[in-house]
Amino acid sequence: MDQANPHSGAYGREARAGLRDIAPAAIAAIPIGLLFGAVAAAKGLTPAEVGLMSALVFAGGAQFAAIEAWVHPAPIAALAFATFLINVRHVLMGASLGPKIRMTTLEKFLSFFFMTDESWALSERRALDRPVTGAYWAAMVAALYANWLASTTLGAVLGSFLGDPARLGADFAFTALFIGLIAGFGRSRVTLVTVAVSAAVAALVHRFIGAPWHVASGALAGIAAAYLAAGRGARS
Repeated sequence: MDQANPHSGAYGREARAGLRDIAPAAIAAIPIGLLFGAVAAAKGLTPAEVGLMSALVFAGGAQFAAIEAWVHPAPIAALAFATFLINVRHVLMGASLGPKIRMTTLEKFLSFFFMTDESWALSERRALDRPVTGAYWAAMVAALYANWLASTTLGAVLGSFLGDPARLGADFAFTALFIGLIAGFGRSRVTLVTVAVSAAVAALVHRFIGAPWHVASGALAGIAAAYLAAGRGARS
């Protein structure tokens, strides 16, 4: 261990753990990033513009929603509102994860820009039996951020050469990833009720009302279900 910095060994171990845990999510994100880049290029965006969008937004669901509605001139107000509805869940995710991560308030404020569903879920799972350190978080989000920028930009460069990812089942990659993340939280009664209610409400809203309302509706229904299923003792 470095005598000048006795904590360097611990930082290294935490960073390696973060990279190890995020690796499956990063791999699953590659076909999705390539697909987004190809779709964005078909809408008229250059590879540089696609890379800039990924760097500034860094939210796959919101980026797909925006690019699907992309016209010239772009409907800025509509795109901003759709992005807000899709990403408002990050307020709840940040409130849940904030007390469990070892960072100052300023560090949390800055670093939570890079929060994704995957990094949040993996951190919450890690927090079940050990603290979530800044080194663990930084390694995860840096790897996923660089991966998303590279894959979306490459997708824009390759464009139509990619073909339809659905032929290879690549469009199911994120769905499979989220199923795995949910399974990692265990099978308690509260977890099962929360997931079932959230999924049912999101599916119904998507079917009868449409996107992006199903995202916020599913999240709010899941919160309500978890609160009611936990029982009075747990809530207090």
